[in-house]
Amino acid sequence: MTECLQWARYHWQRLMGGRNRDEDERSYSYSSLLVCGGKSSQTPKLAGKHRVVVPHLWPFKDEYEKYSGTYVNNRIRTTKYTLLNFVPRNLFEQFHRAANLYFLFLAVLNWVPLVEAFQKEITMLPLVVVLTIIAIKDGLEDYRKYKIDKQINNLVTKVYSRKEKRYVDQCWKDVAVGDFIRLSCNEVIPADMVLLFSTDPDGICHIETSGLDGESNLKQRQVVRGYAEQDSEVDPEKFSSKIECESPNNDLNRFRGYLEHPNKEHVGLSKENLLLRGCTIRNTEAVVGIVVYAGHETKAMLNNSGPRYKRSKLERRANTDVLWCVLLLVVMCLTGALGHGIWLSRYENIMFFNIPEPDGHVISPVLAGFYMFWTMIILLQVLIPISLYVSIEIVKLGQIYFIQSDVDFYNEKMDSTVQCRALNITEDLGQIQYLFSDKTGTLTENKMVFRRCSVAGFDYCHEENAKRLESYQEAVSEDEDSTDTPSDSLSNMAKPRAPSCRTVHNGPLGSKSSNHLAGNCLALGSGEGASEVPHSRQAAFSSPIETDVVPDTRLLDKFSQITPQLFTALDETTPDPPLETLYIIDFFIALAICNTVVVSAPNQPRQKIGLSSLSGMPIKSLEEIKNLFQRWSVRRSSSPSLASGKEPSPGVPNAFVSRLALFSRMKLASPVEEEASHTSESPQGSSNSSCPTETEQQNRDPGLPEGEVAPSPGQPSASTLCYEAESPDEAALVYAARAYQCTLRSRTPEQVVVDFGALGPLTFQLLHILPFDSVRKRMSVVVRHPLSNQVVVYTKGADSAIMELLSVASPDGASLEKQQMIIREKTQKHLDDYARRGLRTLCIAKKVMSDTEYAEWLRNHFLAETSIDHREELLLESAMRLENKLTLLGATGIEDRLQEGVPESIEALQKAGIKIWMLTGDKQETAINVAYACKLLEPGDKLFILNTQSKDACETLMSTILKELQEKNPASPERASLREGLQHTQDCGLRAGLVITGKALQCALQEGLQRQFLELTACCQAVVCCRATPLQKSEVVKLVRSHLRVMTLAIGDGANDVSMIQVADIGIGISGQEGMQAVMASDFAIAQFRHLGRLLLVHGHWCYTRLSNMILYFFYKNVAYVNLLFWYQFFCGFSGTSMTDYWVLILFNLLFTSAPPVIYGVLEKDVSAETLMQLPELYKGGQKSEAYLPLTFWITLLDAFYQSLVCFFVPYYTYQGSDIDIFAFGNPLNTAALFIIILHLVIESKSLTWIHMLVIAGSILSYFFFALVFGAMCVTCNPPSNPYWIMQEHILDPVFYLVCVLTTCVALLPRFTYRALQGSLFPSPVRRAQHLDRLTAEERMDALKKWRGAGTAGRAPWKYAERPAAKSERRGPSGPPTALTVASAPSRAVEQGSSSVRETALDSDFSETKASGRARPSEG
Repeated sequence: MTECLQWARYHWQRLMGGRNRDEDERSYSYSSLLVCGGKSSQTPKLAGKHRVVVPHLWPFKDEYEKYSGTYVNNRIRTTKYTLLNFVPRNLFEQFHRAANLYFLFLAVLNWVPLVEAFQKEITMLPLVVVLTIIAIKDGLEDYRKYKIDKQINNLVTKVYSRKEKRYVDQCWKDVAVGDFIRLSCNEVIPADMVLLFSTDPDGICHIETSGLDGESNLKQRQVVRGYAEQDSEVDPEKFSSKIECESPNNDLNRFRGYLEHPNKEHVGLSKENLLLRGCTIRNTEAVVGIVVYAGHETKAMLNNSGPRYKRSKLERRANTDVLWCVLLLVVMCLTGALGHGIWLSRYENIMFFNIPEPDGHVISPVLAGFYMFWTMIILLQVLIPISLYVSIEIVKLGQIYFIQSDVDFYNEKMDSTVQCRALNITEDLGQIQYLFSDKTGTLTENKMVFRRCSVAGFDYCHEENAKRLESYQEAVSEDEDSTDTPSDSLSNMAKPRAPSCRTVHNGPLGSKSSNHLAGNCLALGSGEGASEVPHSRQAAFSSPIETDVVPDTRLLDKFSQITPQLFTALDETTPDPPLETLYIIDFFIALAICNTVVVSAPNQPRQKIGLSSLSGMPIKSLEEIKNLFQRWSVRRSSSPSLASGKEPSPGVPNAFVSRLALFSRMKLASPVEEEASHTSESPQGSSNSSCPTETEQQNRDPGLPEGEVAPSPGQPSASTLCYEAESPDEAALVYAARAYQCTLRSRTPEQVVVDFGALGPLTFQLLHILPFDSVRKRMSVVVRHPLSNQVVVYTKGADSAIMELLSVASPDGASLEKQQMIIREKTQKHLDDYARRGLRTLCIAKKVMSDTEYAEWLRNHFLAETSIDHREELLLESAMRLENKLTLLGATGIEDRLQEGVPESIEALQKAGIKIWMLTGDKQETAINVAYACKLLEPGDKLFILNTQSKDACETLMSTILKELQEKNPASPERASLREGLQHTQDCGLRAGLVITGKALQCALQEGLQRQFLELTACCQAVVCCRATPLQKSEVVKLVRSHLRVMTLAIGDGANDVSMIQVADIGIGISGQEGMQAVMASDFAIAQFRHLGRLLLVHGHWCYTRLSNMILYFFYKNVAYVNLLFWYQFFCGFSGTSMTDYWVLILFNLLFTSAPPVIYGVLEKDVSAETLMQLPELYKGGQKSEAYLPLTFWITLLDAFYQSLVCFFVPYYTYQGSDIDIFAFGNPLNTAALFIIILHLVIESKSLTWIHMLVIAGSILSYFFFALVFGAMCVTCNPPSNPYWIMQEHILDPVFYLVCVLTTCVALLPRFTYRALQGSLFPSPVRRAQHLDRLTAEERMDALKKWRGAGTAGRAPWKYAERPAAKSERRGPSGPPTALTVASAPSRAVEQGSSSVRETALDSDFSETKASGRARPSEG
């Protein structure tokens, strides 16, 4: 009975749309399914702590109804309304807006006879019009969602039918938890399902997650352990296990659960076993899975938070001023009520003025005044601008349209332009005061180029490779252009993605649907099919500049000493190989295999050897036999955050050793001898992919460099391999290893094959992968080494993490221990040098484990990976037990070059008064180098480095630095007035920069030091936070935003920037190399950092200025027009009478004067885009809110009062003593008010186009047309006075024209005079800039030089589009060194002495200060 009630309650809520409002407001974007990394807009309802999934089969019928039958099905509904609830629910939502409630109250009030001011229907007209417009907009938007929902729900997939005992076609909406689903290559996954079978021989399923996170590179998913060994497809009828997993949640990177067999054996499940809804099957013929989450409980739907809605600063200010208008209305109504009471008191005995009620009762003046108060509120209701909010929404949509239509934002290489994801904060772009930027991928290209390495304490500078990079110009071939076109994006994406996929005709979607959905099946909104598929690159991180690595000659000489004879001697008299040689071998093996790179070769499907084929298989070498036996050994499996292996039976390691002992010292196949004179293996000038065509390969094969191992027949050569990397760092290291003939050949869940030059192909048994995470800052692979047959752990990660894990003592003797210490010291020096050159550094280490140690670790790790609760903590502890006592092999230095136009953009933004902070996880030296290279720091800046380990030391050092800054800069802010003094620091003569590390930042963010930290940063021109975690990034933004109350902007490109982007007032994502997580969480998305300058300085300035003036104009015209009614009350006994017909009164603001300000808000350009880019200083006006200050608002209202006085009394004294009636007097007032209000806008406009003139003419003509038609038709509309034929008579009266002209001129004369004097005598910077737009090119350049002053007279105006592309090298800033408090000038290395004494004395743990200076980077 309980289940029935739950079912009925659920479906009733679905029918009536009674779900949580937050959930309903999520808009489902099918081209990008979700905001990755963002928090779910609601916490999903959990059916208990865990979820039990039972197969949807007859034997489990009762149990299925108990568990899975109560879960939601796969139908999605992203619409807000149904046919039944549209009207009531839409009205309910609209009346959440205070202005609508106010006008509803007035409409109801007008139905009360005692206070009725208008005809009942007329008062409802403004409200009905506004509600109808918004309802139509909401209805159309919801109907669009409904159509897309219907299309998605009716997609077809193969679902196992328990009745028909086979897979049948079913719609997505009918899929339920517990169903078995069979998918073919290029099909989209309909629900979250656990992978039980794959046609891949190794149990792998390749998926493309572009629908989730925007990443186009392939990812691997693994069949559940125990099912990968099956030779045939899993039979649902024989499936007798249950799944217990966590309740639905929005964490894409976590899945915890286990599969329970009938014998109560548990098999751990992780994210590696989960296929998520919205992903696409690639390179796999068919897969079978069981659904665990469906519909709105899938991770994709729980993450889909839709468009971001924020309230802008300007809108909050406008709401405050609306309250002032309400107060003004109350004062005017009280004046009217009081005046009416006094009037009646004076004429209390004159019945003509005080008409009694039908029963003879006379209303007292006090009560009449009370009734008049409400009548006046109805009469003067237009003072509150009901149409303002609708106009603001329309204007913002127009502004967004023009931003997205700006061709200067288009990036041809990425085939992308700016995206406006937040619809209502465009004006905030013009008020930014603080900018927080990520470094990697945001300021830099995120194209990782291998530059240097240190192995066994020897530095290899790769000079030849540096020279190649200096002269390299990455040309874009015609093939690239063709593949970048949107129309070809689908075909060019699908072909290389699935080279091993055979056509499957029995797929549920058929060939047409499969092609239609190849790139992203859910991009179905417009029904244009393939053209709607988002652009996707052919292969990530594979441009020639990244793949072509020229080896270092010294390192190649040492490679030539590596021969098979070093490892094949069987007697013990032969000396062991040199230690350095072993380090070199292990170093490059680690580069090749310590990653998650997916290897694919065109037209070369992998084959797996089964046991049955052993007898008939020709054995060519002992190496192949060894590889074969290794396939039967312990298999690798995965875990949620740390991929792990299965637990072997007792004695497996020993059995494994004995089985392979025969081959441990056998002679390997002898390859061709290596020669150190080859270059990169990737073809020069090829397209942006590491997969050349077959024709290129045929031309290449005969000319293999001497020493390169020719592939055996049927195997692809190294240059034809495609590497699908999840990060550019991984790809760069794999390509570097390939340059030294250590080529990653293939990767399966069980083994990794590396072709190591002279040693031939080496097959490593892959036991575990412990992936990188932000806590450990490293990744590890556990393999069984084919040469030594030992279990080896290869680890790579940040030097700060690896150096702490190195072994401090060695059991082999003091000499080896001493040698390791020497290597560690030398490597640390090399790391510091790499960092000063701006390179990203990684350390490589290894550890050899005994079989006993491995078995013990594996047993504990298995318990961790089968746990559902606290699994992450247990797995982290398990990883820490494995990753210790490491042996350092070496380090790498990878260059991430600055994006084009970054230095110019940052320079312009700083001139615009924006304080820029760089938040990065990189080393201190690397961050400082990049800060100088991108002009965030200047050569003459005084640089302070805050690197402490304790709170007390941090406080002391901050006090010392702050005291020195305040002594040298008296204008710096004082403790008592932190916010007020911020503006002084931007214009002071002293430039200072602050560098703070992660540990010091952690101290500074504590409660007691926050204010002191902000005071210190306020004195600095730029701040660099290095070694910062994603959480610290968001905390810094939150601290600055909340304590200083400034407008903040955060920009980043990766998932680690999402929290920072969401905390800031405006979040901007860059669609770069790290997927689309940042883009999907952002308010705006751009292709490159240099576009930020135009977005803020041009469009931000325009949007803020337009909207500010438009809002002020709305207040002005409403107050000016309503005051005409108010002044008339003094001449009609405050009786609430109107001298204007009610229809004209209502339509005046609603129709006749509403279009011009909207056009103004969309099209106004006070200064040209070119001038705004050349004069970033003009942006400061928006930061100070100069266009919309409280004083500006009150001056606008005073001007409105003056104009209304003129507009009323000029006609009044003109017609005084005449016999015109009430409406004949009101008509000149209305006409003059129309001209005054419209011409007022013309005076305020800085650019008048034909569109402006057309709309203005249309407004005037519509007014006259309505007045003429209404005057001709309305004979008895409003007795006793009627507007019949009034306009027709006035048109023939010259006095009417004289009144209109005179009134308009007198009313607008003060404002026109002020604007004229302002432009000539005391022009604002914007007025001066407007004058520049009217000059010739030569005059303009001279004027710009004068503007900038004598100090910068020779500098060309900033315009990044005219500057050459950034070179590959980072040039060190020039100029004489400046004495620094903590660090030296950037132009030379710091002396390891006096300059860091102060900081070291404060904190003995601070060791990195010695290297805090920045050496001039090499020009190579």
